[in-house]
Amino acid sequence: MHSRMDLSTDVYERIVAAKLFMDQHFHEHINLDGISGRACFSRFHFHRLFSRVYRTTPHQYLTRKRIDKAQELLAGNKPVTDVCNEVGFESVGSFSSLFKKEVGIGPQHYRNMQIMRQQQAKVQPRSFIPHCFIESYKLDRQR
Repeated sequence: MHSRMDLSTDVYERIVAAKLFMDQHFHEHINLDGISGRACFSRFHFHRLFSRVYRTTPHQYLTRKRIDKAQELLAGNKPVTDVCNEVGFESVGSFSSLFKKEVGIGPQHYRNMQIMRQQQAKVQPRSFIPHCFIESYKLDRQR
């Protein structure tokens, strides 16, 4: 097994630059050929290097980035179709399936749960504060 230290500084910097490109353009239609080309590697070599450095494939990384952003947008009460388009998916059906696979529940259900949770936090704010914080600041004694 190789470590990250086996890579030259130039190679490592190109892999990091490709990851940063993915971070900035995750919502666009980007693919392995385009990303690897920007890093000046063949798609196969780039895939191996990226996976070695980040311990995940470029596709898995991009998917996770999109799902994380989708969760943030859904929690902000955005419609599922808008979220789907904003994070770079072309079909609501494929987005919903992948979201459910990754998160465990569908995007609409996730959105509804987040809305309920936010409403609950307004009604019962103490239930969303860690007990150790309440204890250390003696919030349970103040009314």
